[in-house]
Amino acid sequence: MSFHLFLPQMRMSLDAIVERAQAAEAAGFEGIALMDHLAPPLATQHDMWEAMTAATWLLARTDTLVVGHLVLCDALRHPAVLARQAATLDHASGGRFELGIGWGSVPDELDTFGVGMAPPRERVARLGETLDVVRALWTGEPVTYDGTFFQLHDAQQRPTPTGRIPIVVGGVGKRTLELVRTHADWWNVPIHEIDKLDDRQQFAGDARVSVQTMVALVPSESEREAVTATVARRFGTVGMGRSVVVGTADELAEHFAELAARGVERHYVWFADFAPPGTLRGFAEVIGRCGHAVAAATRSPAGA
Repeated sequence: MSFHLFLPQMRMSLDAIVERAQAAEAAGFEGIALMDHLAPPLATQHDMWEAMTAATWLLARTDTLVVGHLVLCDALRHPAVLARQAATLDHASGGRFELGIGWGSVPDELDTFGVGMAPPRERVARLGETLDVVRALWTGEPVTYDGTFFQLHDAQQRPTPTGRIPIVVGGVGKRTLELVRTHADWWNVPIHEIDKLDDRQQFAGDARVSVQTMVALVPSESEREAVTATVARRFGTVGMGRSVVVGTADELAEHFAELAARGVERHYVWFADFAPPGTLRGFAEVIGRCGHAVAAATRSPAGA
């Protein structure tokens, strides 16, 4: 069971983002994931930093964290550019970059910024071609590709990655899961689709399973009411507000253990309080307890 911090790079300075990444690293998180949008969803009045540039900065300022995205929007980059960016970050970080990619969760922004709001079927098809091209270019061999969206003629890129760059594909739709089976190392279930985990997992092929979960850590029982009230004020009591898991370290560890029993190996943790360093230090207890539970299961005859 591994934990990655999901940290939308908005409403805070780059220094604050680095501070949180370093605190997550010290707390035992294995990775961090950013978002990828042209404007902050439902919060266009706030500042936001570009996804790949921010990832580069975090890789330069951390030592062990795997850095990626939930998820890059396919429509924003040509696959040859994306393949080159990923290979560059892979070499610069010693293999700590992962390629998380999807076909766009906020299509209206593509129209707003003139990218073009293609229908879902077309966006999924384009993502399939992007993954074909990226993986072909990573071989370092000349690539000729004649697709609907992309045409390459003896295209070649070097250096090749230092190893296999993991690919994370998010989504639960039928056509998305076809791409997961073909291309992905990890299948990520978004926060608003967690109820489909069990039904759709059989269609994910050999991809390992990750989920995105928003949590609110209760430091002590006396603070539960205040934490719950803050969650309700920020997110409401329906929609995303209902998805927030509120609990003490013991309760959160139990929640993650239940997901692990359902085949989940990685948790992208999204903090309702925007992950200040103190919260991340407190969450280290959750990571530790989950680690002990896994170790105990491994040692027991049933887990052997």
